[in-house]
Amino acid sequence: MGIVALLILLPLIVALILLAVKSNKVRGPIVIVAAIAIGALSVVLALQNFGDTVKVIWQTDAPVQIGSLSVDGLEAAEGISYGMLTIEAILAVIIIVLGIKYRKILASILSAIQAVALIWFELTKVHEIEAANTAARQYMYLDNFSLIMVLIIGIIGSGICVYAVGYMKDYQHHADEAGEKDRRPWFFFLMFLFLAAMVGIVVSDNLIWMYFFWEITTLCSFFLIGFTKTPEAINNSFRAIIMNLLGGCAFVAAIILQGNLLGSFELSTLLSTAGFQDAQIMVITGLLAFAGITKAAQMPFNSWLLGAMVAPTPVSALLHSSTMVKAGVFLIIKLAPLLGIRNLFDIGPGFMVILVGSVTFVFASIAALSQSNAKRVLAYSTVANLGLITACAGIGTAEAVWCAIMLVIFHAVTKSLLFLCVGTAEHQIGSRDIEDMDGLFGRMPKLAMFMIVGIAGMFLAPFGMLISKWAALQAFVDGNVIWALIAVVFGSAVTLFYWTKWLGKLSAIVANRVDIEEKVNRTEWAITGLFTTLTVVVAITFPFFSGRFVVPYLVAAYQGISEATYQALQTDNMIIMMIMVVLIVVLALLLYGQTKKRMMPLYMAGVNEGDDLTYVGAMRKDVAVGLRNWYFEEMFPEKAMNRIGLVATCSVFTIVFGYFITILMYYHGLAGGVA
Repeated sequence: MGIVALLILLPLIVALILLAVKSNKVRGPIVIVAAIAIGALSVVLALQNFGDTVKVIWQTDAPVQIGSLSVDGLEAAEGISYGMLTIEAILAVIIIVLGIKYRKILASILSAIQAVALIWFELTKVHEIEAANTAARQYMYLDNFSLIMVLIIGIIGSGICVYAVGYMKDYQHHADEAGEKDRRPWFFFLMFLFLAAMVGIVVSDNLIWMYFFWEITTLCSFFLIGFTKTPEAINNSFRAIIMNLLGGCAFVAAIILQGNLLGSFELSTLLSTAGFQDAQIMVITGLLAFAGITKAAQMPFNSWLLGAMVAPTPVSALLHSSTMVKAGVFLIIKLAPLLGIRNLFDIGPGFMVILVGSVTFVFASIAALSQSNAKRVLAYSTVANLGLITACAGIGTAEAVWCAIMLVIFHAVTKSLLFLCVGTAEHQIGSRDIEDMDGLFGRMPKLAMFMIVGIAGMFLAPFGMLISKWAALQAFVDGNVIWALIAVVFGSAVTLFYWTKWLGKLSAIVANRVDIEEKVNRTEWAITGLFTTLTVVVAITFPFFSGRFVVPYLVAAYQGISEATYQALQTDNMIIMMIMVVLIVVLALLLYGQTKKRMMPLYMAGVNEGDDLTYVGAMRKDVAVGLRNWYFEEMFPEKAMNRIGLVATCSVFTIVFGYFITILMYYHGLAGGVA
């Protein structure tokens, strides 16, 4: 319990300290030391516990050890629960007041609904339900998937906070010129609070506790998205909180239903009913999956994540890689043993999750084709990849869940690298448009190389995203969801296209460019360099993560897996991976030292003026050389893709929740003789 408690309390304490620190010279060392400590603690926790299937770290029938301190598990848990309830009430009041202030009444209404429902339930029913349940209540636990998430939060999340030190220094320089107040203490407070809440989510077994941390991340994202306080930022922050409050309402409904039905609030208790064909279990699962879908920015809720681009780049990186959206897919993946499609007429939660994920993957990928704004491309790519992860979890098989978890790992590392690189490039060249990245290799060679590694990590061998997608295709075939398989194939092809366009831009060499990299802050170089290294290291250590973390988790989650599945996960994918690595190494060795650098005049569509930048065109006019991509705006307009995705996913929700309502009416005797 000691390290887990530290991983929650340390970021919280640091957040409070940073809220009071006004000096940038003091703030920087605090952030760096805290980030190193959080990263080190996450690694130590993983090394101490990997291989264990499940390790309970807080339950009521045993004292809880926090360092040398031993406390009664039940008394401490009840005290913490009442503290959480008080904080939830305060947070609800804050949202209600802000909703009224900015005339976003829907946010106030949704916040009031879920707060009143949960407070009423906790004060009137929870103690009664727990008293009737004589079994030990489990509040926190660790399994291998939780450890993977802790590593992502501890290393990637804290690394982004370090990057933010230098980035926000440049950001505030521009803000000072505009006469804006220095709000960096508030910014770093929210960033570290986010890390604490995320750790709380991934180690909580008690759904009421998980919901508390879940809502903390919702509120943090609300304030971070609206950080600049521009009208656009405020509108986008309220869009984010309204959509996530919808998921929060579903989460609260699931807690109430599970408490009344199962007499417990543990996620592990719900998962133990896998294979138990109770319709009410299906409704609880569907409500929790819906909460995960909203948090993971799946269609039709993807607009909140796209709107988050108005926030400073570290916020985008944090939301897209190690927090917020990862909380959504974490919950959906945990629910995977309860999902899946048993027959063509099964319109339960598995159907909803697979279809929503597949539709999101395809149409978000197509929408990215028409974007030249680099951060918007990354945002749509995130939404699309989360759609693939969601669809894999929805299949519910061990193979598909393996793919989902590996995609989470590779996506977290690679996407954080790309967001931070784009943020640095934007500060130096004054634009985040891909078309303005001509000659970036000449102006910022190191950064361009980091971005090339990041883009390669998203779709090229031997990086893990490609291997995981390869395995996903097999999982979709084995899961007998051919219609979803078509979506994966088509979406992957589109993904290849927009990454290749960007990669071509970066790798082009344009003459006579001045190197401007010396202006980049050291903290930015340190973290982008670290994440570039991690992208490569994670690809090489792919078999280690699979064998030591993911496969043991699947064995525990599914009470064993078949020999064929074990062979596929442990051997077949590993062989493919090793062949690709060997080919890359052999090619590098064959080409190393075989060419000499020669500067040749560029061939142009007219006489080269001698600077390799202009040529004599028609009417003897000087024409600047330019490389431009095709963005398919007319063929695949962004609004149309989102509209199709919205209609398709809303139709799915209507069908599935209509089915759920019918089930609940039947069980409460309101549907007469209709079964």
